[in-house]
Amino acid sequence: MQIRNDLSAASLQSKIDKLWELSAEKIRLISKEYDNSKGTPVFTVNGKYTLRGWTEWTQGFQYGAEVLQFDATGDESFLASARKNTVNSMASHVSHFGVHDHGFNNVSTYGNLVRLMNEGRIEENEWERNFYEVALKVSGSVQANRWTNIKGGQGFIHSFNGPHSLFVDTIRSVRALMVSHLLGHSLMGENDVKTSLLERGTFHSLATAKYAVFYGEGRDSYDLWGRTAHESVFNTNDGNFRCPNSQQGFSGFTTWTRGLAWAMLGFAEQLESLPSFSDEELAPLGGRAELERIYLKAAKATCDFFIDNTAADGIPYWDTGAPQLYKLGDYTARTSEPYNDFEPIDSSAAAIGAQGLLRLGKYLNDRNEEGNRYWQAGLTSLDSLFAEPYLSTDPTHQGLILHSIYHQPNGWDNVPAGQKIACGESSMWGDYHARELALYVHRINKGLPYYNYLGAVKGIGA
Repeated sequence: MQIRNDLSAASLQSKIDKLWELSAEKIRLISKEYDNSKGTPVFTVNGKYTLRGWTEWTQGFQYGAEVLQFDATGDESFLASARKNTVNSMASHVSHFGVHDHGFNNVSTYGNLVRLMNEGRIEENEWERNFYEVALKVSGSVQANRWTNIKGGQGFIHSFNGPHSLFVDTIRSVRALMVSHLLGHSLMGENDVKTSLLERGTFHSLATAKYAVFYGEGRDSYDLWGRTAHESVFNTNDGNFRCPNSQQGFSGFTTWTRGLAWAMLGFAEQLESLPSFSDEELAPLGGRAELERIYLKAAKATCDFFIDNTAADGIPYWDTGAPQLYKLGDYTARTSEPYNDFEPIDSSAAAIGAQGLLRLGKYLNDRNEEGNRYWQAGLTSLDSLFAEPYLSTDPTHQGLILHSIYHQPNGWDNVPAGQKIACGESSMWGDYHARELALYVHRINKGLPYYNYLGAVKGIGA
């Protein structure tokens, strides 16, 4: 990436305003045209949202988008729709034991709604608050119940692949546990054994930092500072780590860039959350200083890898080891090429990763450490993402951000007529995280309360 130091958050506000205008059109278009009885929309095919059965992990993005739209614009119609849709459609996601995605579905809906109540943006209502908070409490404990013990007395939230499988994605679902803990909840088991959700969320974060992120310390022949593995495989009989693997990337020894982006953002958010926990709570988990050291190392490493392996304009290709990427030559020295003949771009990785870069940059700058490189890198990605060919201006296309990839190895993504690779399509997670990125910078520009997931907890959010 060629980091642009001429950009400022304020200079990008006009692009952010344009995104919100288009976002409103897209939300209304989906509501008008999509048949929800078919299932949750996942990604577009020829500009129209469709579903793809794997797991139910995108509905929170669909309705969470309405909350973010209201947050940014004050349009009450989106708030009314978000409230209605959350009540009608999200209960099954709260009690869903089969996924590792509670932080995506439930913090994006129930969490954002109660955050607005905490900020005084929507009226205080005791029963409505209780409804949101109970959902968040239960969601955190259901997510924590999806647990695999490993050596050293720790463990991780396992993926839908089974108890052997740690996904790097899940670092961003840890927030479901943290919110639930801060709301005073625990995981209750057999014989009323109470397990701390802070403990489980922290142990999962530590396992992700240890096994899913590489630090150039000689772990294997492909150990590079900041690269990530999508999946880490364990022997569940003895708790030993066995190997890196991948589901949506090219291989366990290459870096799927959306997984990289989840780690960038997830570790930056966990750094931000540490001040909300007491020294007494953190002491048995390693202590504040050690946890900060581990999270900061993981956040810096992954953000550095993103910067070093992304096209000049801050938009990455789908995997840094994609088999035909070499045909593009030094792609990091040129603007991204979504319509090339060899390997797809993944704009959703840019939307997620840019927020991670910005949060890490701000975290460091607030502590009088050098964070400008990360901050400016985040603005560079945002500047490219919120303009054509990535911003979707076609009024008939339901997607907001173009050139997102879901599952390149499985061939799930649409290859339009006349093209050789998947391109021109959008995803629920890419569109949602573009909105979240826009809201993050928008609120900084407007002097509004700092946007983070801790806002779901009254008296704690910034």
